[in-house]
Amino acid sequence: MTRGTAIRAGALASLAVLLLVVGAALRPVVVPEESVAEPVLSAAEIGFVQDMAEHHQQALAMTLRLAPDVDPAVAALARQIGDTQRVEIGTLLGWLRLADAPPTNPRPMAWNIAPDHAGHDDSAAEPGASMTGMASMAELDALSAAHGRDAEVVFLQLMLRHHLGGVEMARAADALLVDGPVKQSARAAVQEQGGEIGLLTVMLAERGATALR
Repeated sequence: MTRGTAIRAGALASLAVLLLVVGAALRPVVVPEESVAEPVLSAAEIGFVQDMAEHHQQALAMTLRLAPDVDPAVAALARQIGDTQRVEIGTLLGWLRLADAPPTNPRPMAWNIAPDHAGHDDSAAEPGASMTGMASMAELDALSAAHGRDAEVVFLQLMLRHHLGGVEMARAADALLVDGPVKQSARAAVQEQGGEIGLLTVMLAERGATALR
């Protein structure tokens, strides 16, 4: 090997070592930036899922408070609603577990306040704000105490208002979210509960009762 060749070989070896050192120094900076994963759910999705899970849980509680001596048609509708809500609650809570989010929302409906979703009351963003359609504890107790036709009317009134509130929430989420399974779930809720709203309305009219305001 000539002296010039040896010098070039040594230079190349030194350059290779330098590149390895620089690469090793840069790797801790570059790799974490490239490996940062997208969140499972956005903040708006988490808020909506939390609120809808709680909303569904109250609907399920209503079906369980209905007396057994009601009309079979009302009892069948209650079972249908209960079965559907139970499955959807499982899905919603599963999403929250994947997102490592708590099951309850400390600021109900705050997700509905966004720059591209104006026109809503800012008070909804305050901690403790109630969701639309929710029954009070006194109303739930009245349902538990009622029997026969009275229980049918109370149940239909509370569930109708509850479903109307749920549809309102789902429509707001559908308008707010761009895409994804949570948006699809919101759209499905609008269709599903919309159909049940029609049935609840008919049953209530058959009993000569009116919807709650």
